[in-house]
Amino acid sequence: MFSRHNRLVGLLFALADTGVTLVSFWSAREIRLHLPGFRLLFPVSHYPWIVPLATASWLGVGWATGLYRQIEEEDLRQAIKRVVRVAAWSTLLLFAVIFAFNFQHVSRILVGFYAAINLLLMVLLRLLARRFEGRWRASLAGRQHFLIVGSSPDAFEIARALEGNGRRGVELAGFASVGKGPEEVKSLRSPRLERDYPLYSVNDLPQLLRRHVIDEVIFAVSKDELDQLENTFLICEQEGVKARLSLSFFPHVLSRVSLEHLQEMPLLTFSTTPENEALMLIKRLLDFGMAAVMFVILSPVLLLLAALIKLTSPGPVFYRQTRCGLGGRKFTLYKFRSMHAGADLRKEELEALNEADGPVFKIRNDPRCTRVGRFMRRLSLDELPQLINILRGDMSFVGPRPPLPEEVERYELWQRRRLRMQPGLTCLWAIEGRSRLSFKRWMELDLEYIDRWSPLLDWKILLKTIPAVLLGKGAS
Repeated sequence: MFSRHNRLVGLLFALADTGVTLVSFWSAREIRLHLPGFRLLFPVSHYPWIVPLATASWLGVGWATGLYRQIEEEDLRQAIKRVVRVAAWSTLLLFAVIFAFNFQHVSRILVGFYAAINLLLMVLLRLLARRFEGRWRASLAGRQHFLIVGSSPDAFEIARALEGNGRRGVELAGFASVGKGPEEVKSLRSPRLERDYPLYSVNDLPQLLRRHVIDEVIFAVSKDELDQLENTFLICEQEGVKARLSLSFFPHVLSRVSLEHLQEMPLLTFSTTPENEALMLIKRLLDFGMAAVMFVILSPVLLLLAALIKLTSPGPVFYRQTRCGLGGRKFTLYKFRSMHAGADLRKEELEALNEADGPVFKIRNDPRCTRVGRFMRRLSLDELPQLINILRGDMSFVGPRPPLPEEVERYELWQRRRLRMQPGLTCLWAIEGRSRLSFKRWMELDLEYIDRWSPLLDWKILLKTIPAVLLGKGAS
């Protein structure tokens, strides 16, 4: 798969192996303590260095042999063979240090048990990772949809590589041909591919990105065709869609430019969204952990609000609404119902009272709100059920607010890039003025957040949002 993806998977395996090493040493010590007929072990305080040394020897040998740099998940036998080789060398290194410094108080039997348990757990870890690969990849990143521009041999080779990574959440949406009109669009058949794919015209790319979920566009074209694709690149940039360019026609650039690789094929990548996958993974893990803790702590408040809604107005407790998430993916957003039942049916008759510009509909004193609903909206308590959306991976704590599909249909081209970041409960607009902002300024702040994103910015926004919510600034 892509080299950046390999680095992230390698980092995850290194962290997992560190935990496995600690578990292995603890297990080996427990087994050695309960073995009859052997002398008593020295206390752990006599060799606190043994665990860091064991961990460092394993990780060091692993990095040196490419265990964490060249992830070979396809060939299970080769992957296990490499783990066995790393285990042998790291154990040999550990014993060499023990004998070289004549550490008599270190139990050789304990180290032997540790080496055996560690090897067993490392192999088991990789078997489990392979077995549940699809699930954990889907929970972390979801399915990624690719469109290939071009019909050259290189394009088909890229398509085959993407097909081979289908279980990793990769899906090929089709091909776009350069120089063909709409009337020539049809399906593409090739005996080199597993199935037929739609063949579009590159001129229809703007409509294609609106109608379908496309996360990345890979350009595999000739030099002559590349000259015709200037506007196509700009469309991808404005949409926030990641663009990759195959450099097979210009191989001498490899030593001068930092590139992505799809297996052995170099791709030049353009992106206007955050690219640090390790930091984005940490963001997702923190979101899940914080949402789980808050859900437990706030459960009495959630139950109280649910009871108040049920007792004060007829209708369901929760309001469900279809929203657009990352890349335009549709999901169900949950809120506490703050309006009377059937409020959506009255939207057209209240259109003249809309106080927001752009495609958004907002009324400061909405007559459809219940008494409890107005109170909840002022303190944003109606948003609390969105903790469920965060736990499910639909949303984050910080990010652009998820829009309605009909709002997205009315976006200008430059505004659609905000869909390329995981939507959230709060963002820069919550600090500056919430509902009092113009629609254009709201969009500008979302794009500013995407361009400036960092974990530190997320925490600054969260900390500044709390007083804004408690004081009800800009709420409607």
